[in-house]
Amino acid sequence: MTAKRRGHGEGSIYQRKDGRWAASITLDHRNRKYFYGNTRREVQEKLKVALREQQQGTLVTAAQQTLKQYLEHWLEDACKPTVKLLTYDKYHIMVHYHLIPALGDVPLQKLTPEMLQKFYRQKLDEGKMPGTVVVIHAVLRRALENAVKSGLIARNIAKLVTPPRIERHEMQVLTVEQAERLLEVARGSSLDALLMMALMTGMRRGELLALRWADVNFEQGTVFVHRTVALLAPYGYVEGEPKTKAGRRRIALPDVAVEALKMQQEAAKKMDDLFKHP
Repeated sequence: MTAKRRGHGEGSIYQRKDGRWAASITLDHRNRKYFYGNTRREVQEKLKVALREQQQGTLVTAAQQTLKQYLEHWLEDACKPTVKLLTYDKYHIMVHYHLIPALGDVPLQKLTPEMLQKFYRQKLDEGKMPGTVVVIHAVLRRALENAVKSGLIARNIAKLVTPPRIERHEMQVLTVEQAERLLEVARGSSLDALLMMALMTGMRRGELLALRWADVNFEQGTVFVHRTVALLAPYGYVEGEPKTKAGRRRIALPDVAVEALKMQQEAAKKMDDLFKHP
């Protein structure tokens, strides 16, 4: 390489034997960071930016890695030990089914807001719901924030991108007549009490499936909601706590729901006795 005389305040700039230009700055007494370009002006601009970032403390000095490499590491080493299994499963799906297939080969430090905006647009064009894209965005934003704290990137570019707006649709609920018809059809079946609880309390499916008899206070006519259950491959049915403190709640039951639960409990006891004493 043939060294060229540097200009004032340019740092170290030189031309290589292959004709390309290069520059470097000192990180510490043992390491330097290098920049390359086709012209002296191009390298000079990169060097100016680097010197400014170095002075501001935002210069990224970590080795390059792809978004795929980083997300896989973040998911298993930084995310999995700190979140609930249900949350980890959702993050895993967003990373492996959406982010990595589309952006996995992009170097982490070269990811741009334009790339993300295009990626979100493609997802919507594929028929994905805006809510799904918003979740993908939230997962990537959290992952990149961890990369900033680790010094792998200078800024979280996900913060510069606006995810699609979710349109709120009016909830479609059963009329009184429809609810009565549903209970009439289900009467006497194994779903009788479950549907009664769903209609009378508004509990979510996972909350209903996680209920135990100990959660029901027949004397006070209440049910205590403090668990939820979901089917997660390959773990099977996984039980967890509600997402928020507000999810832990005690719900007053109407008399008709209490009576339905009593009948269900009696039926369950008879079934248990049948199996114990055939």
